[in-house]
Amino acid sequence: MMGAALLSRRDFLALGSAAALLPGVAFAAAPTGTKLHGLSAFGDLKYPPDFKQFDYVNADAPKGGAFIFSPPSWIFNQNPLTFNTLNTFVAKGDAPPRMEMCFDSLMASALDEPDALYGLVAEGVTISADRNTFEFSLRPEARFHDGSPLTAEDVAYSFTQFKKDGHPDLLLPLTQMTEAVAVDARTFRLTFSGKQSARTILGVAGFPIASKAYFEPNGFTSASMKPPLGSGPYKVGRVVAGQTIEYERVEDYWARELPVSRGLYNFDRIRIEFYRDRQAGFEAFKKGDVLFRQEFTARVWVTGYDFPALKEGKVVKREFPAEKRPIMQATAINQRRERFRDPRVRRAIAMCFDFEWARRNLFYDSYERSQSCFERSAYRAEGLPSPEELALLEPLRGKIPDAAFGEAVMQPVSDGSGRDRKLLGSAAKLLAEAGWTRSGQFVQNDRGEPLALELLVDDEDWIRIHSPWVENMRAIGIDASIRVVDSAQYTNRQLEFDFDAISMALSFAATPSRDEIEGLFHSRSATLPGSKNLPGIADPAVDALVEAAGSADSRESLTTALRALDRVLRARQDWIPNWYLANHRAAFWDMFGFKEPKPDFGFPVEALWWFDKDKAAAIGKA
Repeated sequence: MMGAALLSRRDFLALGSAAALLPGVAFAAAPTGTKLHGLSAFGDLKYPPDFKQFDYVNADAPKGGAFIFSPPSWIFNQNPLTFNTLNTFVAKGDAPPRMEMCFDSLMASALDEPDALYGLVAEGVTISADRNTFEFSLRPEARFHDGSPLTAEDVAYSFTQFKKDGHPDLLLPLTQMTEAVAVDARTFRLTFSGKQSARTILGVAGFPIASKAYFEPNGFTSASMKPPLGSGPYKVGRVVAGQTIEYERVEDYWARELPVSRGLYNFDRIRIEFYRDRQAGFEAFKKGDVLFRQEFTARVWVTGYDFPALKEGKVVKREFPAEKRPIMQATAINQRRERFRDPRVRRAIAMCFDFEWARRNLFYDSYERSQSCFERSAYRAEGLPSPEELALLEPLRGKIPDAAFGEAVMQPVSDGSGRDRKLLGSAAKLLAEAGWTRSGQFVQNDRGEPLALELLVDDEDWIRIHSPWVENMRAIGIDASIRVVDSAQYTNRQLEFDFDAISMALSFAATPSRDEIEGLFHSRSATLPGSKNLPGIADPAVDALVEAAGSADSRESLTTALRALDRVLRARQDWIPNWYLANHRAAFWDMFGFKEPKPDFGFPVEALWWFDKDKAAAIGKA
């Protein structure tokens, strides 16, 4: 099925640099007072100061051609179905995906390492003795697209505005920022209070840099369709609001000769076509109006790829390995609404979803059942808590569900009939225990209010998936329904937490930071419009485990803390995990080159692949 696979903010800022500084060292043990060319959370950096290119790119990839696609993932306020602003830095409005490719960052990720950063705009960084201050030395050649220099003033302006008015994904990680200062034109100093996670810097150093000269007169929070001044490998080209956006490769991009730029950003044009209707997007792909597509609907993947271009060998249909990163696809039950605050109610709702029936009848046996908030990773809790996990959980006994101390909570397994009487009977019993009594068709509380639940969706395809779930909920007395709204309304309602239940899919960084998990699970994000804390989790015990994960000083302690957190979240039933896919299902017109295997920690096809003229000519696409 489909899902909004929101990516970490560093996924597509995959540039870096190789300053002749120190050899790679682990961030946790990184020396202070000495300029470093890169940072890593726990392990040594793979690439030394004099590296020539990332191993996963083709440094000789030709430039040219166009890449036309509908993005499978997006970040910040971006929307894959429509757009009404080109400002992607704030929560307001719907921006087009890949606006981040127009902006550079201080440092950026390598996609074959779980958490390493290398310098981009910054040639190096120096860490203070208390590890609360980071001084970045900026490259003098860094430029915006109009030729003006990118200076420390721009970086300081960006971080200050992000903390004040930025999208929650930019704002929350800067909560403990106390100072963002341009020491001089080429030196930027970033200082934290000491309460930040040791890994916070690994996220914020990848934030995009905005032009102070552009945004001050135009308004940082403006929902403008005016292309902003950027500095990255692409700039905004042709725009048809809500329908099409083209990004044009910047031929004189200032960082094009840096070692980690070689082999990346090869297409002259990247065009995104927006289709509100999923079938319309598929038809456009079959005709060749769209050239690359990741398929999120099992039915279409199994039955729909029989069109002439595929049979003639012009289109390739294949799977690529998924990233080695935690994922979460689940339905949030909004606890800001009193009727959903009892975990027994949430558990009853979950018991009405018959995954086994859906897998066989709707998913063509192609999905696995999600159980965890950190699925497909070592952070997923299994079996009984380890002694190390218990050391974190025991101080919270009485404040967290008792189930967190037993076997990791699993979603119910049905008999596959679509109407498992035993499960539905257990769900009805939970509602009764929670104080809901049957009155006619539906249950009600002691004030005579019915237990109503509306599943909010933005695509008609969800009706097919959710209808059996709704029918089962109605069978036990829940007044359940599905509400389909347009993309703009969906975004606004999600932004303001105006829903009963809503689904979301996302991918964490391979080494999740406190900032990422705080935005999903911490009370600090529960009331922040636009945050991903969709259920409204606001629990001191959960906060304590988020803090424990944030302060972990080794990969082992991080794994322990996240497993403990996973146990508690699953016992609380804040999110109802649904399903996941082990691989990327992709189809594309056979006119591209790419290096295999793909990197383990990212799949930005538009940045990695290149246009192959000979292949294109062979299928009539030259």
